[in-house]
Amino acid sequence: MPVLAVTFARWAPLAAILLSVLSFDAAALSRRDTAAVEALNQRMAAAEQRYRDALVKAGNAEPGAIEQSNAAIEDMEDVVAACMKQKGCQVNDQMAAFKRLLKLNADAEAADDESGDEGDPMDADPDHAGEIGLAANVPEAARAAALLDDRSHRFDKMVQYNPAVQAGIRRWLTDMRPSLMDSYENYEYLRQTMWPSFERAGLPEALLFGIMAKESNGKVHATSRAGAAGPMQFMYATGKRFGLGDDGTGFDTRYDPRASAEASAAYLNERLGQLNHSIEMSLAAYNGGEGRALRVYQGSGGRGFWDADVYNQFPAETRDYVPMVIAAAWLFLHPKQYGLHFPRARTRPDQLKLEKPASIYELTICLGNGGTRDGFMRVLRNLNPRYQADSWLPAGTTLRATAQIANLYSRYCVRGARAELAQQLVMSDPAAAVVHVGSATPVTGEPTVTPMVPGPTTIATGVPTPAKKPREHRVASGDTLVSISRRYSCDTKVLAKANHLKAPRYAIRQGQRLKLEGCTK
Repeated sequence: MPVLAVTFARWAPLAAILLSVLSFDAAALSRRDTAAVEALNQRMAAAEQRYRDALVKAGNAEPGAIEQSNAAIEDMEDVVAACMKQKGCQVNDQMAAFKRLLKLNADAEAADDESGDEGDPMDADPDHAGEIGLAANVPEAARAAALLDDRSHRFDKMVQYNPAVQAGIRRWLTDMRPSLMDSYENYEYLRQTMWPSFERAGLPEALLFGIMAKESNGKVHATSRAGAAGPMQFMYATGKRFGLGDDGTGFDTRYDPRASAEASAAYLNERLGQLNHSIEMSLAAYNGGEGRALRVYQGSGGRGFWDADVYNQFPAETRDYVPMVIAAAWLFLHPKQYGLHFPRARTRPDQLKLEKPASIYELTICLGNGGTRDGFMRVLRNLNPRYQADSWLPAGTTLRATAQIANLYSRYCVRGARAELAQQLVMSDPAAAVVHVGSATPVTGEPTVTPMVPGPTTIATGVPTPAKKPREHRVASGDTLVSISRRYSCDTKVLAKANHLKAPRYAIRQGQRLKLEGCTK
């Protein structure tokens, strides 16, 4: 059975909001209300059964399974929406149907984890490929049902849906659609790390997604020319005010998704408190500077962002930023309205303990695609922001991952042909392909070309060739600390510490002499 995108645990915080709807006095209901509630209950039960029937059809590769499941899910969403408006209807009763279907998701995921990545959608028989799409609908429907809230879509009431926001939606759905999709997929993996901070702060999840999509597309290591860093793009000074910065090990916690989300929530609540709880003005402060936003707000007598006198005092970048964030948040809440189907991801958290030294680059190769479009490099980097992609990590290192990644690692990255190939590729040195021509020595009247054998190579075996340990390395043009650590089989962090280099850039200069501590070659 193909894996559904996300387990029920992911939706529990949002579902809890709906389950908190106040109870009602059944005796006070009219006959009409009672009949309407019963009709909704029957409609939900029928839709749930149609979905289960569609699962069976998909398993037997019967035609029409996808269409039947889509129709059932849409009907379930409509029932929840109607229930929230119907007097006497208990939303928790309707949500129970989603719980049952998500239980099927969890069972299917556990079964599928045993099968590795064989039968990836890219390689599957087209007649069976539809099962992936069928299975993926359940968590998306549960999300849609839960987000009929954001306390009755409270975010919708906190912002203006005006032509500027509509133009932003148009851009996200046209030339910026790939960025929107990437942002959503990255957020899927980061959600369990970032969302709790916004939830505790009482801020809408859609706002978190909108800011992250516009700021970094969900790339944890994003850095701007101005010096803003991390998934929420904090400037150094602002980040420091909210607890971000060097943690004492050389790591800048602006790149940590959990810490940056917590700081972002605190920053936004501070701005909301100053700016009359205006989302637009708070976003203007986030992008254009809190000092400017406060001066403009106070100078205008507390008028809103869309007032011409206020709007025109912000730079063009900020006037673009505010509606684009709101537009991304709006699409996060209303994908169905725009025919938008966000990518599904298998995000069940797990840990991965390296059984042998490796880099994230090497893991990306041996893990394969696992049914995804782009593989797992971005996922591993986002979940493990302290590590550079090509840093060698010693055996025993524990990485944050997903259950799918952990399963693929055990199957393909510890031993076997794919593991050997991945190691060979990351250890390959382009310089070894260059044949150096020596002096010509006449033997039979013909010039003889004597190839010069390059230094120790790992191309044939993927195993470093023993060599005398050099005491230091002089930095040449094009060298980076990572390429040097790879060349001498060093741990990048140990090498950086020995030479007093700070993460994440590890800046070095041509001609600099580096102590090669922690190196095995």
